[in-house]
Amino acid sequence: MLDINKMIQDETTYRGDPEGYLVDLPEWSEKIAMELAVQEGISLTPDHWKVIRYLRNYYCGHGPSSSPREALCCLEEEFGDGNGKKWLYRLFPGGPVRQGGKIAGLPEFAHTVDLSFGSIH
Repeated sequence: MLDINKMIQDETTYRGDPEGYLVDLPEWSEKIAMELAVQEGISLTPDHWKVIRYLRNYYCGHGPSSSPREALCCLEEEFGDGNGKKWLYRLFPGGPVRQGGKIAGLPEFAHTVDLSFGSIH
């Protein structure tokens, strides 16, 4: 979770919303992704980076109005050879779209807290 006091004291810290999603897309870097992953309890592997890069490209092409279900379907299709949804959830237990998107520096997709979507929140 974002510590607003640290952010105010250290302006070099990236800006995020109260849930920890980055406010400005250009602020994202691989270093920030690694910091966000640590906060999420994830140690990034090459497979994580493939998904993160895919999500960033997906967002650039579809924008903030994109459906999280559509994003998940695209992820499953792209990474189907890795056992699809199960593989994605092993990488990102908090949800490949929600948690993966957060680490990818994307704003939270609308409706990702819907429990029927598979969020743990």
